[in-house]
Amino acid sequence: MKKVDLDATDIRILSAVQRNGYLSKTKLAEAVNLSPTPCWARLSKLNKAGLIRGYHADIALGLIADFTQVIVTLSLENHRKSDFDRFETHVRNLDEVVECIATGGGTDYVMKVITPNLAAFQVLMDTILSAELGIDRFMTYIVTREIKSSKPNLSKLIPKETL
Repeated sequence: MKKVDLDATDIRILSAVQRNGYLSKTKLAEAVNLSPTPCWARLSKLNKAGLIRGYHADIALGLIADFTQVIVTLSLENHRKSDFDRFETHVRNLDEVVECIATGGGTDYVMKVITPNLAAFQVLMDTILSAELGIDRFMTYIVTREIKSSKPNLSKLIPKETL
């Protein structure tokens, strides 16, 4: 994937959108200390470049419903591309799996799963295991409380000499 050249103003715009979601032209311009028209033109360029995948609200789920959050690590029996593809296709269709990352090392995947309760989680795992996905082993970790959940600080990821 080709990297997009960004300057410090682009990073400020992306950071503001990441932090606040969709902002009006005026609010975004104020947040990044730029006049509205050039700010909006830059935002449009960033959108067209595919850098912004969407605008999302950070919902306080605990204020709406009780839920169980579980981290699941798992490894597949075989490591052929078709095995990974079959597993990943299956997981993409499970609403309860809210995050899934492929990892190197002793574990193939780490998933974050949210269900209404532990019984529903067990039903989900039984369904996954009976789907013949070639799972070798898995470990589950019940989340007791969330300490931190945030997006990365973009300005700390971009080398200073490129800004």
